[in-house]
Amino acid sequence: MRDAEPQRSPSAIELLVDPVADAAIRAEWDALAARGMSSLAGHTSASNRPHITLMARIGLPLLDADALAGASSFPITLGAPLLFGAGERRVLARSILPSAELLELRASVRAAAGPGEDAPHTAPGEWMPHVALARRLRVADIAAALDLLGGDIRGHAASVRHWDADAAVTTTLAVLRT
Repeated sequence: MRDAEPQRSPSAIELLVDPVADAAIRAEWDALAARGMSSLAGHTSASNRPHITLMARIGLPLLDADALAGASSFPITLGAPLLFGAGERRVLARSILPSAELLELRASVRAAAGPGEDAPHTAPGEWMPHVALARRLRVADIAAALDLLGGDIRGHAASVRHWDADAAVTTTLAVLRT
Protein backbone atom coordinates (compact mmCIF):
# COMPACT_ATOMS: atom_id res chain seq x y z
CA MET A 1 0.00 0.00 0.00
CA ARG A 2 1.39 3.39 -1.03
CA ASP A 3 1.39 6.36 1.30
CA ALA A 4 -1.23 8.93 0.37
CA GLU A 5 0.10 12.01 -1.38
CA PRO A 6 0.05 14.97 1.01
CA GLN A 7 -2.79 17.42 0.47
CA ARG A 8 -1.53 20.49 -1.35
CA SER A 9 -2.88 23.98 -0.86
CA PRO A 10 -5.01 25.53 -3.59
CA SER A 11 -3.34 27.99 -5.91
CA ALA A 12 -5.37 31.01 -6.96
CA ILE A 13 -5.85 33.58 -9.68
CA GLU A 14 -6.41 36.94 -7.99
CA LEU A 15 -7.49 40.38 -9.13
CA LEU A 16 -5.64 43.26 -7.47
CA VAL A 17 -7.02 46.78 -7.10
CA ASP A 18 -5.47 50.19 -7.74
CA PRO A 19 -3.28 51.87 -5.07
CA VAL A 20 -6.06 54.17 -3.79
CA ALA A 21 -8.51 51.29 -3.17
CA ASP A 22 -5.66 49.16 -1.78
CA ALA A 23 -4.86 51.93 0.75
CA ALA A 24 -8.53 52.27 1.76
CA ILE A 25 -8.79 48.51 2.39
CA ARG A 26 -5.53 48.49 4.34
CA ALA A 27 -6.89 51.37 6.46
CA GLU A 28 -9.82 49.12 7.44
CA TRP A 29 -7.38 46.28 8.21
CA ASP A 30 -5.41 48.71 10.41
CA ALA A 31 -8.55 49.99 12.19
CA LEU A 32 -9.52 46.43 13.12
CA ALA A 33 -6.00 45.64 14.32
CA ALA A 34 -5.81 48.86 16.36
CA ARG A 35 -8.88 47.69 18.31
CA GLY A 36 -7.27 44.29 18.97
CA MET A 37 -9.53 42.42 16.54
CA SER A 38 -8.63 39.84 13.95
CA SER A 39 -7.35 41.58 10.82
CA LEU A 40 -5.33 40.84 7.72
CA ALA A 41 -3.04 43.71 8.80
CA GLY A 42 -1.27 41.16 11.01
CA HIS A 43 -0.28 39.03 8.02
CA THR A 44 2.86 40.85 6.93
CA SER A 45 4.00 38.63 4.04
CA ALA A 46 4.81 40.54 0.85
CA SER A 47 2.15 38.43 -0.91
CA ASN A 48 -0.59 39.70 1.42
CA ARG A 49 -2.46 42.30 -0.62
CA PRO A 50 -6.13 43.14 -0.88
CA HIS A 51 -7.47 40.98 -3.70
CA ILE A 52 -10.51 39.33 -5.24
CA THR A 53 -10.02 35.60 -5.78
CA LEU A 54 -11.24 34.78 -9.28
CA MET A 55 -10.62 31.04 -8.99
CA ALA A 56 -8.72 28.58 -6.81
CA ARG A 57 -7.85 24.93 -7.20
CA ILE A 58 -5.18 22.47 -6.22
CA GLY A 59 -2.59 22.18 -8.97
CA LEU A 60 -3.77 25.28 -10.83
CA PRO A 61 -1.19 25.83 -13.57
CA LEU A 62 0.35 29.18 -14.37
CA LEU A 63 -1.89 30.62 -17.09
CA ASP A 64 -0.52 31.56 -20.48
CA ALA A 65 0.08 35.32 -20.42
CA ASP A 66 -1.70 35.62 -23.79
CA ALA A 67 -4.96 34.57 -22.12
CA LEU A 68 -5.30 38.03 -20.56
CA ALA A 69 -3.50 40.07 -23.22
CA GLY A 70 -5.40 43.25 -23.92
CA ALA A 71 -7.51 43.06 -20.76
CA SER A 72 -8.55 46.53 -19.61
CA SER A 73 -9.01 48.03 -16.19
CA PHE A 74 -12.57 48.64 -15.01
CA PRO A 75 -14.29 50.21 -11.99
CA ILE A 76 -14.56 48.12 -8.82
CA THR A 77 -16.96 48.91 -5.97
CA LEU A 78 -16.43 47.34 -2.57
CA GLY A 79 -19.83 47.44 -0.95
CA ALA A 80 -21.56 46.05 2.11
CA PRO A 81 -19.74 43.85 4.62
CA LEU A 82 -20.15 40.07 4.39
CA LEU A 83 -19.67 37.38 7.01
CA PHE A 84 -18.67 33.82 6.11
CA GLY A 85 -18.40 30.78 8.34
CA ALA A 86 -19.95 29.23 11.41
CA GLY A 87 -19.05 28.75 15.02
CA GLU A 88 -17.31 31.27 17.25
CA ARG A 89 -15.22 32.86 14.47
CA ARG A 90 -16.12 34.44 11.11
CA VAL A 91 -14.45 35.80 7.99
CA LEU A 92 -15.28 39.49 7.61
CA ALA A 93 -15.14 40.74 4.03
CA ARG A 94 -16.30 43.52 1.75
CA SER A 95 -18.68 42.49 -1.02
CA ILE A 96 -17.73 43.31 -4.59
CA LEU A 97 -20.50 44.51 -6.87
CA PRO A 98 -20.27 42.07 -9.81
CA SER A 99 -19.98 44.20 -12.93
CA ALA A 100 -20.14 42.81 -16.46
CA GLU A 101 -16.38 43.48 -16.77
CA LEU A 102 -15.59 41.50 -13.62
CA LEU A 103 -17.71 38.58 -14.76
CA GLU A 104 -16.08 38.69 -18.22
CA LEU A 105 -12.58 38.68 -16.71
CA ARG A 106 -13.47 35.74 -14.49
CA ALA A 107 -14.87 33.84 -17.49
CA SER A 108 -11.61 34.48 -19.39
CA VAL A 109 -9.55 33.20 -16.47
CA ARG A 110 -11.70 30.08 -16.13
CA ALA A 111 -11.50 29.39 -19.87
CA ALA A 112 -7.71 29.77 -19.85
CA ALA A 113 -7.35 27.44 -16.85
CA GLY A 114 -9.45 24.72 -18.47
CA PRO A 115 -11.43 22.06 -16.66
CA GLY A 116 -10.61 21.10 -13.10
CA GLU A 117 -11.97 20.87 -9.60
CA ASP A 118 -12.36 24.36 -8.20
CA ALA A 119 -12.25 25.16 -4.51
CA PRO A 120 -15.88 25.35 -3.31
CA HIS A 121 -15.81 29.13 -2.75
CA THR A 122 -14.79 29.75 -6.38
CA ALA A 123 -16.76 27.01 -8.13
CA PRO A 124 -19.38 28.02 -10.71
CA GLY A 125 -22.59 28.95 -8.93
CA GLU A 126 -20.84 29.36 -5.56
CA TRP A 127 -18.46 32.27 -6.17
CA MET A 128 -19.14 35.37 -4.10
CA PRO A 129 -16.67 38.11 -5.10
CA HIS A 130 -15.20 39.78 -2.02
CA VAL A 131 -12.10 41.25 -0.40
CA ALA A 132 -11.29 39.75 3.00
CA LEU A 133 -10.71 42.05 5.97
CA ALA A 134 -10.37 39.49 8.80
CA ARG A 135 -10.23 35.70 8.80
CA ARG A 136 -10.97 34.79 12.42
CA LEU A 137 -13.16 37.57 13.78
CA ARG A 138 -14.84 36.61 17.04
CA VAL A 139 -18.63 36.72 16.90
CA ALA A 140 -18.55 38.95 20.00
CA ASP A 141 -16.53 41.54 17.99
CA ILE A 142 -18.77 41.72 14.92
CA ALA A 143 -20.81 44.80 15.92
CA ALA A 144 -17.69 46.77 16.92
CA ALA A 145 -15.90 45.69 13.73
CA LEU A 146 -18.78 46.83 11.54
CA ASP A 147 -18.70 50.24 13.25
CA LEU A 148 -15.09 50.66 12.05
CA LEU A 149 -15.93 50.24 8.37
CA GLY A 150 -16.72 53.20 6.18
CA GLY A 151 -18.96 53.50 3.16
CA ASP A 152 -18.39 51.98 -0.24
CA ILE A 153 -14.83 51.93 -1.54
CA ARG A 154 -14.49 52.76 -5.21
CA GLY A 155 -11.43 51.91 -7.25
CA HIS A 156 -10.28 50.13 -10.37
CA ALA A 157 -9.05 46.67 -11.29
CA ALA A 158 -5.27 46.97 -11.64
CA SER A 159 -3.69 43.58 -12.32
CA VAL A 160 -4.15 39.82 -12.22
CA ARG A 161 -1.73 37.50 -10.46
CA HIS A 162 -1.23 33.80 -9.84
CA TRP A 163 -0.65 32.82 -6.20
CA ASP A 164 1.13 29.47 -5.82
CA ALA A 165 0.42 28.63 -2.19
CA ASP A 166 2.75 25.60 -2.07
CA ALA A 167 5.76 27.60 -3.30
CA ALA A 168 4.57 30.87 -1.65
CA VAL A 169 5.19 32.71 -4.93
CA THR A 170 3.12 35.29 -6.77
CA THR A 171 3.42 35.84 -10.52
CA THR A 172 1.87 38.81 -12.30
CA LEU A 173 -0.17 37.54 -15.24
CA ALA A 174 -1.44 40.88 -16.55
CA VAL A 175 -1.34 44.56 -15.78
CA LEU A 176 -4.73 45.82 -16.92
CA ARG A 177 -4.68 48.63 -19.47
CA THR A 178 -6.21 51.93 -18.39
